[in-house]
Amino acid sequence: MSFETIFPLSHGLRTDADPSGDGVTIIVPFYNEVDCVEFVLQEIRDCQPDAELIAVDDGSSDGTWEKMLTIEGVTPIQMTENRGQSAAIFAGIRAAKGEICVLLDGDGQNDPANIQELVDAVKSGEFDVACGRRAKRKDTWSRRAASRIANRVRRTFIHDGISDTGCSLKVFKKDCIDLFVPFNGMHRFLPAIFTNAGLKITEIDVNHRERKAGDSKYTNFDRAIRGIYDLVGVCWLLKRKIIFPPLKTK
Repeated sequence: MSFETIFPLSHGLRTDADPSGDGVTIIVPFYNEVDCVEFVLQEIRDCQPDAELIAVDDGSSDGTWEKMLTIEGVTPIQMTENRGQSAAIFAGIRAAKGEICVLLDGDGQNDPANIQELVDAVKSGEFDVACGRRAKRKDTWSRRAASRIANRVRRTFIHDGISDTGCSLKVFKKDCIDLFVPFNGMHRFLPAIFTNAGLKITEIDVNHRERKAGDSKYTNFDRAIRGIYDLVGVCWLLKRKIIFPPLKTK
């Protein structure tokens, strides 16, 4: 079974970006974010002009894809149907040409000005993964409260080495994709997967902003139900997944 059978993509993809020697690819998933696409991608382009920038449309129905096609310096990828944020991220990482991958959401709440600090942490060789930590969250009180509860529950069952797994700004080497087991919700457990594989992770305080446009695609109830369901599966996975140690050669 091919990758496109599992995660169907559009054909005839355009590649405008020419990644520089920095070897950095920024992956941004979008789902029905037509009002955010242009300013989010332009802001990233302004902050990281030399990086490859991949925008993934997760089967939107509101013109998000058409808007992507009008923005220069962006590699657009389209999922032919909605498969979820994890599928969009996974497709973007597979298409990345850079040795270092940067993830951030397409809602504009991540500040691309923070990207370089996380990239530098990974490039230094001291860390394998750098995760953003929202120093001052601009979400509603109910969302912050739900996040605190979710983090406590998660840390009770899974030691992932970070305090803010909900921050989507993450940087890691592309070869980390070998550790992934693609499933709907995977993106929420990347730190747990990395930690389980013995990678060195650092958290760095980053700016967090209010939404300028569009609406969240999740409610607190949806997140709670999905989170509990996924937590059970990830607990099993981390105990059963085979992590291959380095091999000795003659």
